[in-house]
Amino acid sequence: MLAPMSGSSSPSTLEWLECSRCRRATELGALRGTCEACGGVLLARYRLEEAARTLTPERLRSRPPTQWRYAEVLPGADVIVSLGEGMTPLHHAEFLGKALGLERLYIKDESVNPTGSFKARGMAVAVTMARQLGARRLALPSAGNAGSAAAAYGALAGLAVELFLPAATPRPFRLEAAAHGATVHLVPGNLSDCGRRVQEGGKREGWFDLSTLREPYRLEGKKTMGYELAEQFGWELPDTVIYPTGGGTGLIGMWKAFEELGQLRLLRTAKRPRMVAVQASGCAPIVQAFAARAPEAVPWPEPRTYACGLNVPTVLGDRLILQALRESGGTALAVSDEEMAAAQLEMARGEGIFAAPEGAATLAAARRLVEDGTLRADERIVLFNTGSGLKYPDIPGLQVR
Repeated sequence: MLAPMSGSSSPSTLEWLECSRCRRATELGALRGTCEACGGVLLARYRLEEAARTLTPERLRSRPPTQWRYAEVLPGADVIVSLGEGMTPLHHAEFLGKALGLERLYIKDESVNPTGSFKARGMAVAVTMARQLGARRLALPSAGNAGSAAAAYGALAGLAVELFLPAATPRPFRLEAAAHGATVHLVPGNLSDCGRRVQEGGKREGWFDLSTLREPYRLEGKKTMGYELAEQFGWELPDTVIYPTGGGTGLIGMWKAFEELGQLRLLRTAKRPRMVAVQASGCAPIVQAFAARAPEAVPWPEPRTYACGLNVPTVLGDRLILQALRESGGTALAVSDEEMAAAQLEMARGEGIFAAPEGAATLAAARRLVEDGTLRADERIVLFNTGSGLKYPDIPGLQVR
């Protein structure tokens, strides 16, 4: 739906954009990419004391069950572009918990979002703001789900979408984007090659770049996952969040949300979750950088994994991901495609959730962390399933007659 936002009793308190690297402030009111001074990621900053007056548990009880319920801490626009994204189920995974010896294991199931993944959250906000600020043509590289979401929200907003996908992207992603009217360009190589095509064509073609963290508002949609965790747990946060990390916007966004929730005085305790980033063993730049205690990641040569969302060799938000992992006392680990495939079947057969391989990677990681003693039996642990397994036509090792 295209819904008017003006006249809301809970208006946005967005005040300025701040560079994550040099802390330079950037004014609102125009289409923005990265920081003009240093190229750092721009972060939205809010008048949180003002937001706290209306963003309360009591007020939230009467608001619609979408991510826009947190309007005070989302960008404001005359019209929002929404398909009802957000407020996804938090499933108590009792069967898998017993198998792993974990009493309080949960799965946050993002596959029930519009377009079948968590990418709907970010694209709803990014497309809303792009439309508000005058964009008419959007472009982005994608490993799959981001492109599908951009195509759907672009169609609803009446904006043209140019989508650049690696040539090996599974057919369901390509079909979904094309069905929504996006122009799909298949690019030889990986996601980084697609990103270069978008950047090279920007000035020539006049499109607005919606690439991960190259504009400030996709992150704001993703952070609502953190707000929902707090609300669904009665304004407490879990002990550990295990998250599949390609570009890492979801992890960065949740860490931002936890900081904002503390300043809004919505949390019962000040303790934040330990953040765990999970990558594929065939593409693990964050795992490598974390192990080396490096401040940033090095591009991964020859990335290979069937989990498209983890096949991200160059990570623009690497510094922010690594900062969140270290500040939270968390970690980063890689799992194999074989482990992911087995976990897909285990999650489907044990909990009735047909997860994308990215989501299944979190279960494989949890098993590893149980085995090495990192996770305690009484911890409250959340695995994120970021998308639907239905978009992958094959699971390695599974024979279907």
